[in-house]
Amino acid sequence: MEKAAKTPAWGDFVDLARRNGVPERALRWYVLRLEHYLRAHPDKPLRRHEAADVREYLEGLGRRGRLQGWQFRQAVHALQLLFARLEGAAWADTFDWDYWLASARELERDHPTTARHNQPLETAGVSPAALEGRAPERELVRQVTAEIRRRNYSIRTEQAYVQWLQRFLAFHGGRDPRALGSSDVAAFLSHLAVARQVSPSTQSQALNALVFVYTQVLERELGRLPGLVPARKPRRLPVVLTRAEVRELLAYMKDGPLALLAGLLYGTGMRLMEGVRLRVLDVDFGYSRISVRDGKGGKDRVVPLPKRYRDRLHAQIETVTALHRKDLALGFGEVFLPDALARKYPNAPHELKWQYVFPSGKLSVDPRSGKARRHHIHETTLQRTIRRAALKSGVRKRISSHSLRHSFATHLLEAGYDIRTVQELLGHADVSTTMIYTHVLSRPGVSVTSPADLP
Repeated sequence: MEKAAKTPAWGDFVDLARRNGVPERALRWYVLRLEHYLRAHPDKPLRRHEAADVREYLEGLGRRGRLQGWQFRQAVHALQLLFARLEGAAWADTFDWDYWLASARELERDHPTTARHNQPLETAGVSPAALEGRAPERELVRQVTAEIRRRNYSIRTEQAYVQWLQRFLAFHGGRDPRALGSSDVAAFLSHLAVARQVSPSTQSQALNALVFVYTQVLERELGRLPGLVPARKPRRLPVVLTRAEVRELLAYMKDGPLALLAGLLYGTGMRLMEGVRLRVLDVDFGYSRISVRDGKGGKDRVVPLPKRYRDRLHAQIETVTALHRKDLALGFGEVFLPDALARKYPNAPHELKWQYVFPSGKLSVDPRSGKARRHHIHETTLQRTIRRAALKSGVRKRISSHSLRHSFATHLLEAGYDIRTVQELLGHADVSTTMIYTHVLSRPGVSVTSPADLP
């Protein structure tokens, strides 16, 4: 190959890639990705390359909006194998490869952040082929979607309600929805409980969706549901970590954006999507607080900014600021805003304050406008990183990103904060939802002491 004297032994690299599960058909592309990187540093010996070189290269590569996600991931993985495994560079062990690998995954067309912008009212997140030749159902889906958007319900609620409507109609063989009544709704919900064995919350969501369709769109009261069989799966207690387990879990995450985001989920009680959608203007260092906007139920709330993460969060925003300035200088720098907000503030998408605190390392091309935008990182990234950290830390609990929110609530109650305060910080509409955390406490005076421990 060209410039063999300036490149590593590709035979050794190919063998290493094979051992790490790279398919044969991709090996050639891995080598080409590395050659492209090395051509960007023609006068620098490989042993002198540093983390800043790789980061700058990946930033530039990520601005190629037409670059497919799998191509970007190949480049990142190839560099990881080269520097972390083949060359054994000291800096490569602490480089946040997970963040860059995760940046290869773009927000899907139906992702909750952008779905309403990308999808017209007529499809409502449903494949047009699924409604082909079914005019009454298609019209009902359009009407339901329009009513949901008029009420400004969340996109997840919209998607769930439309999907339940489709399942309900499919269960009844595509009959005209206006000819179906309360007994048909009861039959469907009973089927979910008996045949599908869904949880009570799932059955309740399906019921809420159908009640919305009938009362708000069809303008009919369902009344009693004869013969309804309620779902009876037991309610599960949340998985809660001790404070020591939280520290151990976070210690096994590399010191980068993902580790900071995980720490904030625990330190603020934010939901996963609330964390990844955080924007620069939502962080208030002066009052040491974070504003959570458009949370579950469309509500805003304020949570405390943990002192432990104050400096790291400030550094992260400085990184975002530098990245945004480079994007603007190269003709990019736009971030996604909902249509109504973008129309009201036409310059806002290019302003720093609207940028995501945890941006993706790769630009994405908007399927409607063709504009290259920098979205937030994909939420599955953090979920996978937390699971891997849990395995490494040896914590023997079924941990997810939501476990950090559960732990936030439980630890506050253990510290003596009243349940109404915790309810407000979590954004729960009903205190009964927050009450579940009292069942996992081990604090005397709040829970029952085992008789074996009585004097």
